[in-house]
Amino acid sequence: MGGGLPCHVPPARYVTKARVQWGGPRRSRAGGQASVLPPSLPPSRGGAGRILPSAPSLHTGGLASPPLPSPPAGPGCGSPRRRFGAAAPAGRPAAVGGRPSVEAGLFREGRLLPQRGGLASARAGSRGRFLPIGPAGVHGEADSGASSGSTSSRRRRRGFCSAGLGLPAMATVVAEKLSHLFINVQHLWKVPRLLEHALPSSSCTVGVSDVPRLFWKPYIHAGYRPLNQTWRYYFLSLFQQHNEAVNVWTHLVAAVILLARFWRLSQAVDFLGDPHTLPLLVIAVSSVVYSTFSTLAHLLQAKSEFWHYAFFFLDYVGVATYQYSSALVHYYYAIEPEWHARVVSFYVPGAILLAWLSCAGSCYAKYRCPQLSSLQGRLCQEMPSAVAYALDISPVAYRIYASSGIADPAVLYHKCHVLFFLIGAFFFAYPYPEKWFPDKCHFVGQGHQIFHVFLLLCTLTQVEAVLLDYETRRPIYARLHSGLAPVFSALCLFVVASCSFTALYMTTKVKRKLDDKGE
Repeated sequence: MGGGLPCHVPPARYVTKARVQWGGPRRSRAGGQASVLPPSLPPSRGGAGRILPSAPSLHTGGLASPPLPSPPAGPGCGSPRRRFGAAAPAGRPAAVGGRPSVEAGLFREGRLLPQRGGLASARAGSRGRFLPIGPAGVHGEADSGASSGSTSSRRRRRGFCSAGLGLPAMATVVAEKLSHLFINVQHLWKVPRLLEHALPSSSCTVGVSDVPRLFWKPYIHAGYRPLNQTWRYYFLSLFQQHNEAVNVWTHLVAAVILLARFWRLSQAVDFLGDPHTLPLLVIAVSSVVYSTFSTLAHLLQAKSEFWHYAFFFLDYVGVATYQYSSALVHYYYAIEPEWHARVVSFYVPGAILLAWLSCAGSCYAKYRCPQLSSLQGRLCQEMPSAVAYALDISPVAYRIYASSGIADPAVLYHKCHVLFFLIGAFFFAYPYPEKWFPDKCHFVGQGHQIFHVFLLLCTLTQVEAVLLDYETRRPIYARLHSGLAPVFSALCLFVVASCSFTALYMTTKVKRKLDDKGE
């Protein structure tokens, strides 16, 4: 390269005690002939060209800036930079006190060049400051005659130096913190994937042609769960989409709400010391029991044909128990004296008989399904329940009729629960809206699901009405029933026992039927 610029070494600027100027090829003032001076050795004036010890290294949170690669050796190129402590080449001032040599004190294009082991800066006079110099010229001076603007700039940069952080280092630290945050957030995305492995997938449901006819629902052709899976599969299907999911959750939510409601009531009512609270205790227990039994029936009935029968028989026992409990609280708390005189001789025995008939008719209709026609099934299952409801609701119906024009909050609740039950009964008896929208209600929108929702509303409003009657009508029911509350409540155990034996008997018949079918 002869007398030209050193290869691969861009122009650099040097800071000395007396002069700040661009490095690189310069013309000597001694003569008109151009002479190239080494860029790393700026000329000194009057002995002021020595390099003073550099400032302490800048550390960025324990992360030192990486050293720049040394230029390759070649013709006209300088030798690679030496490590600290190495002997300085001839004609180049050595480092003072083990500090970096002259290369450690240079700036290139407005930033301090990193050096192995740290960054060094030149000092000007007695003030150890960085003197950043941009391509446009000198931004700050080293002598005492510096301007106020350059002084404030130097103070800001000295502040960064004393704090141990530069702008690039701060950006590095922030980026590192954000990367840790993003890594932690990414762990949250693994939770749904873990649940997908733990829970049955929606693809586990099968079509209507893949299950026995016993499991078929009118106008529902998909969303059935396969048979003969593990119990864990059916319990975990609580959190999966299938055509029984809404039926499960409506009764599960009802059970939780009722349990919480009666737990609060138990804090204010003495169920053990006050005999008039026994019918209230009966309706509280039976409402939670029937909701729980219905939840188990819809959740686990797809295990097999036998368990389909067994769990729905259990469901019918819970419904019959709740049916008698409703009749009891209506008769005990809501009845008017005039209606009590008309039905006192047969109301409670009739409620017990019709509750058992409802359970037995439902079990028989399920046992003969699908041999029975639609009309025969309705006669066996719905007729006893309809007659039982007519008797059970008669005290409330007469109460609503007799209190017309009277502001009574309990009557309003009674009206609501009667309305909710009638709407729910319609959707129980007729397969709407799936009949109107075939292939659209496989998972949500079935008539039985709507029935469950209105039955939940019916139970909640009925409980509130009974609580108001218990609180406001004590003189009336205490005079009408005197000490019969324990007797009426004990009869509920008789209903449970009779219905349970009936369901157990029907279960044995189902077992024999399935065994004969298997042979």
